[in-house]
Amino acid sequence: MDRLWAPWRIGYIKSIKKEKGCLFCRLFKEKKDRKNYVLCRSRRSFTLLNLYPYNNGHLMVSPNRHVASLELLDDEELCDLMEMVKKAKLLLDRVLKPQGYNIGLNIGRSAGAGFDQHIHVHIVPRWTGDTNFMTTLSSTKVVSQSLDALYKELAKNLP
Repeated sequence: MDRLWAPWRIGYIKSIKKEKGCLFCRLFKEKKDRKNYVLCRSRRSFTLLNLYPYNNGHLMVSPNRHVASLELLDDEELCDLMEMVKKAKLLLDRVLKPQGYNIGLNIGRSAGAGFDQHIHVHIVPRWTGDTNFMTTLSSTKVVSQSLDALYKELAKNLP
């Protein structure tokens, strides 16, 4: 087995605890935005960095209300959620300048939802060549920026 040594990650790994209850509901109620990497809030939803990013700049947008599926959102919540997705994409455009995006929802555990009882939208910036030999040969994704550095850069560029 090949190894990629990243000793700076041990502090992060040790700080991860098994979550009880809903992650999104907890983050919504806590109001510790910087600590929780919550970038912005609107009346009905909020945007945050993904702690386990698929790529640098991976954000999630969640409705404030705990619902498991898209059709359970009322029209105001749905519009607000999509407006926050649009704002998050424009922020990433300005700061990271990606060449493309994967934007979507995983609804239900079988569709890949890690938190299948609280719907959320993933916004994953993409660049030509961001899948490289590490991903292909080693099933290892290299994310080139820390969450703290990314949060600071995105937060200072919010409108």
